[in-house]
Amino acid sequence: MPSGHTKLTQRRMIVLVVALLLTFAGAIASAMAGQLPASWTEVIGTVLHSAGFNTGWRPNDELIEQTLLQIRFPRVAMSLLVGAALAIAGAVMQSIFGNPLAEPGVVGVSSGAALGAALAIAIGMTTFGGWSIAVMAFLGGFLSTVLVYATARSQGRTEVVTLLLTGIAINAFAGAGLALMMFSGGAAAREQIVFWQLGSINGSRWSEVFIVLVLTVPAMVWVSLMARQYDVLALGERSAAHLGLNVERLRVISIVLVALLTAAGVAFVGIIAFVGLVVPHVIRMLLGPGHRWLLPLSALMGALLLVWADLFARTILDGSDLPIGMLTSLIGGPFFFYLVRSARSRAGGWA
Repeated sequence: MPSGHTKLTQRRMIVLVVALLLTFAGAIASAMAGQLPASWTEVIGTVLHSAGFNTGWRPNDELIEQTLLQIRFPRVAMSLLVGAALAIAGAVMQSIFGNPLAEPGVVGVSSGAALGAALAIAIGMTTFGGWSIAVMAFLGGFLSTVLVYATARSQGRTEVVTLLLTGIAINAFAGAGLALMMFSGGAAAREQIVFWQLGSINGSRWSEVFIVLVLTVPAMVWVSLMARQYDVLALGERSAAHLGLNVERLRVISIVLVALLTAAGVAFVGIIAFVGLVVPHVIRMLLGPGHRWLLPLSALMGALLLVWADLFARTILDGSDLPIGMLTSLIGGPFFFYLVRSARSRAGGWA
């Protein structure tokens, strides 16, 4: 009979292959859907033609090809990148806080980043050129993360109740700040700020995808390279320090990377809550807590979740493009309730 380790390895490979197939299928289905329908062969043929391969599957109608290249492909790419970034950010935050309830949206990081972006919109900031909104979103998310970390720390451990209360306070303050920005800005600024609060991938452009790509992919790679350090940290701060891990240095680097990953998504698609809460827990339940698999698979499953959520947001109602943040909250809200109840039954334990 296969050993427990062999079974776990087989399960990991099955989850990896299934997730890859579902992500690929979701990306193709998302590119096909719309008022101007396209077949899966036309989608694949357009991708291959753009890469320099002629397969005969290229659409005969040039309008379909341009719709795929300029509208649907950037949207699919953005959903994959943002989903991966938010999910892996949630996994990292749970690791450094040692808390299953930690997530960029729940503890106010997303709201802080959105407030920074809204400020840049309202005042028409151009200090950093096309990067101004992303820079302000990063600063807002970073400051929120630092505040949560500093407040939730007590006697060498992270307090669950303090973490959540601080998140509530940050969300309330950010909500008031967003309202202030809406009243102080013009009509165009108000529309953009409402966009942050709802969350949508509609209208994504290749220039925006490029910025998110540049910000998130290096951060995700960096985080994945620190998987062994997160495993050591899971033993407890004191044990990790005895094993030679610089805990505070790891936390500071992780905080910067989480803020960067979260802010990059919020800067262009608005607030999409609960992705970083749900996905890492699904991976832990399936494959265990080892970060060497947890981090990359969280990124993959986050991409999978958001590409399918975006597809449902576009197709669940005829002629309507629902806010994707609403759909992820409908999934994450009940899951968060389950985690709170579970944490209470374990007296705040971390599983």
